[in-house]
Amino acid sequence: MIILGIETSCDETGVALCSNFEILSSYTKTQSIHQQYGGVVPEIASREHEKYLPSITDKVLKEANKNFQDIDAIAVTNGPGLMGSLLSGISFAKGIAQALSIPIIPINHLEAHLNSVFIEHEKLEAPFINLLVSGGHTQLWLVKNMFEYDLLGETLDDACGEAFDKGAKKMNLNYPGGPEIEKLAKNGDRNLINFPRPMINDNSFNFSFSGLKTALINCVDKDKYGFEDIAASYQEAIVDTLINKFEKAMIQFSAKSGIICGGVAANKRLREKLDKLDQKIIYPSMKYCTDNADMIAFLAEHKFKNNKVNFEKDFSAYSRGMITE
Repeated sequence: MIILGIETSCDETGVALCSNFEILSSYTKTQSIHQQYGGVVPEIASREHEKYLPSITDKVLKEANKNFQDIDAIAVTNGPGLMGSLLSGISFAKGIAQALSIPIIPINHLEAHLNSVFIEHEKLEAPFINLLVSGGHTQLWLVKNMFEYDLLGETLDDACGEAFDKGAKKMNLNYPGGPEIEKLAKNGDRNLINFPRPMINDNSFNFSFSGLKTALINCVDKDKYGFEDIAASYQEAIVDTLINKFEKAMIQFSAKSGIICGGVAANKRLREKLDKLDQKIIYPSMKYCTDNADMIAFLAEHKFKNNKVNFEKDFSAYSRGMITE
């Protein structure tokens, strides 16, 4: 079967075709228009999705040498995410499903991230720990198999990607903030400023980054250190916090491997320190770490073939929500 996947949970417009658990073609457009505003503007994001979805879909079909009549089902992200963005993708997907009289499969964005590693590592043995780190989420998951997951912990306030973005904004850097801080940190002293490592002595697997963000704001306002040293020390605090919880979970649950996904997985300092752990760490290709439609179509095909699909067509979007059956 051939499944068309649609991803519009935030500011990436993604379309992909999946057949027999292989990605035939895909394309993701990142909305660069938000850089001038220093962050994602929801109303603009939804308009950009509506603008680009038709042409991207045509592009993906053409590259796979397929047409709309070849599609057996359509999958679309319906949450969590920005409501306007999600509704843009859902409306587009429902229109195609109705026109072609084919099933439509709503997919949880977080569940798709957890399973994206199987696109390239189909024989990966469970259980494994998945650290999902992005602008909107910082979560630790125990993955028992493709359809069974336990949320071990998550951020109680800001996501780590959000902490990067807000820190970068305070230092007058561009959006998104993670790559900008990483670039600035290369020439800084990461041990100069002792930023807090929130909750590392807490027995839970939860995170907190709002206090760390406040510490950076106070540090910048004091005008005592250069931005390169601030960026390096700030990045080190975020990375140390993530690794502390991740390593504890790996050991406690005797995980066979650890997976890092989400946009923050691109951070080179994070990878450098993770590689020093005495555990097997797997990084999905970057195109599968950031938001993409490949993982949406891929998971939908697995759900379809394992009878785990609800074919109700009156579903809507949700901005927050956990993985449900």
